[in-house]
Amino acid sequence: QLQLVESGGGLVQPGGSLRLSCTASEFPLDSYTIGWFRQAPGKEREGLSCISPSGSTNYNAVKGRFTVSRDSTKNTVYLQLNNLNAEDTAVYYCAADLTGEWRGHKCYSGMTYWGKGTLVTVSS
Repeated sequence: QLQLVESGGGLVQPGGSLRLSCTASEFPLDSYTIGWFRQAPGKEREGLSCISPSGSTNYNAVKGRFTVSRDSTKNTVYLQLNNLNAEDTAVYYCAADLTGEWRGHKCYSGMTYWGKGTLVTVSS
């Protein structure tokens, strides 16, 4: 069974950066659409970015500050977080859509496997 593992979260000061990683053992992540999501305390989960097997990407309102990428040699998908602010404090999750389809701006709705998340705290 596909198990996704996020890492790279932590405490960062406002204006700082982090790079989150999403890895999986025994499953080639570059065969699937991978999405990044977050859930802040008291808020609903929101989709941030997706990347397709071919490298197509989609972003929601974080475009310009967050960047999704793949390293197939490491079987890892990254989410680079820049210019962080307190409103970015949340648990960040990666998820996988195993259908092989690219849904474009609807890519967030096809996820069936989820990691347990990594906490990002932005505070001075």
